[in-house]
Amino acid sequence: MDTENILEFQHVTKQFPGVVALNDVSFNIRRGEIHGLCGENGAGKSTLVKILSGVYPHDTYEGTVIYGGEELKLGDSSIQEAGKKGIAIVYQELTLVPTRTVGENVFLGKEPVEHGGINWNKLYADTQAILTQYQLDVDPRATVNDLGVGKMQMVEIAKALSENAKVLILDEPTSALSKGEVEKLMEILRTLKKHGITCIYISHRLEEFFMITDQVTVMRDGKVITTQPIGDLDQNILIKYMVGREMKERFPKGDRKPGEVIFEVKDLEAADPFVPDRKVLNGVSFNVHKGEILGIAGLMGSGRTELVMTLFGEYAKIVNGSIYLDGKDIKPTSAREAINSGLSLVPEDRKKMGLIMIQSILRNISLPNLNLFTRGLAINSYEETKACMKQAKSLTIKAPNLDVLAETLSGGNQQKVVISKWLLSKPKVLIMDDPTRGIDVGAKYEIYKLMNDLAENGVAIIMISSDLEEVMGMSDRIMVMCRGHSTVTLSGKDADKEHIMALATGVAVI
Repeated sequence: MDTENILEFQHVTKQFPGVVALNDVSFNIRRGEIHGLCGENGAGKSTLVKILSGVYPHDTYEGTVIYGGEELKLGDSSIQEAGKKGIAIVYQELTLVPTRTVGENVFLGKEPVEHGGINWNKLYADTQAILTQYQLDVDPRATVNDLGVGKMQMVEIAKALSENAKVLILDEPTSALSKGEVEKLMEILRTLKKHGITCIYISHRLEEFFMITDQVTVMRDGKVITTQPIGDLDQNILIKYMVGREMKERFPKGDRKPGEVIFEVKDLEAADPFVPDRKVLNGVSFNVHKGEILGIAGLMGSGRTELVMTLFGEYAKIVNGSIYLDGKDIKPTSAREAINSGLSLVPEDRKKMGLIMIQSILRNISLPNLNLFTRGLAINSYEETKACMKQAKSLTIKAPNLDVLAETLSGGNQQKVVISKWLLSKPKVLIMDDPTRGIDVGAKYEIYKLMNDLAENGVAIIMISSDLEEVMGMSDRIMVMCRGHSTVTLSGKDADKEHIMALATGVAVI
């Protein structure tokens, strides 16, 4: 492999009002390598990527970026410039047009034109050539809407490669992928490496760095802590570099003493709201005790998210079964009914369903709780601010003030805002769907400690997670789902991965 540096960051500093996002950053990335970039949310990774991809022009930061032996100076139309220079980025949030075909997405805005019209045969032939060259198994004429998330990720990569990318930046590429899809992505990256393409790989899943990267740069508080070959590191050392301290245990030990049953679901069946003849839930039964964390495990498509969204009154139509909260029979048909009953939900997708990104921290926390501050038609702003400030402080949300917009916060702090608004409503049962998705290791630990504290204070928590170790590490009991029904509820102490996976796949039935 050619070890010539394709990128060199020399004393790069980027400041925002009151914040130094990058502080004298210097390190190199070699041509044709897969270079990991890791650190907690707020470490400076995103700012660095935005400089590379042209979101921040060269005159908005200090220092120098050398690309291919020349200084990289991207101007006001810098995003397009970066693409023309061969720097492409695949974002965590996919940017495809769902109603268009794969080929249309790959060449969107740069379609081959002949005689005043698009040459569709050439567009699809060129798309197929890219897909074949890089071993991307997608039909160029398929509509993106009909693809799974893993295939959509391939289309995003093909789209970037259609610009003759020399540097491909992947920002949290596996956050919504299954294990099989992750393995396929790793194969694709190895193929890209063979073709001499340099990849910058960003992820909160530390194990992935050991699967795919050659070198890793660790950032903390806007500074580069170290750049080392991945073979010289292990996960514990990586965590220590990221958070600045040793974390002796991944999951904090709580002192939970579950009480009586507060929430119970019996033989729940529910129909798909768009296809009434199809059942998305087909016999789900479980209960949760006060002060307990009940984990729900299952593969993608098992009905985990459909279950909690239905319990919260926002998805399927219940056709059979019972739901009891504090001894009362409830069947919420809206989020407001669920909240009034004593349920709260931290949703799987915090950006789309948990936050109003263009609103402030204060507005996001207070919105579902305005009844607490309303007198007649007026809102008591003093009481609203006081209550929201108390929540923000108790969850240590990192922001200068409550007027900061949610979209500017790190993933961990966004999640804390979502949790804050529900804690203000004083729920009896808090449902958390993938609560640490896309969150760095330090922020995960804070969320885990918060869950322990809530449970110790009597809140019943239902937690779904695609991370089986997280389910096992945090749960008092684990309910396993398979194909829309509950199989078995296991003691957290007695559960093991093999048994859970056997139940989740339907191999084991007891």
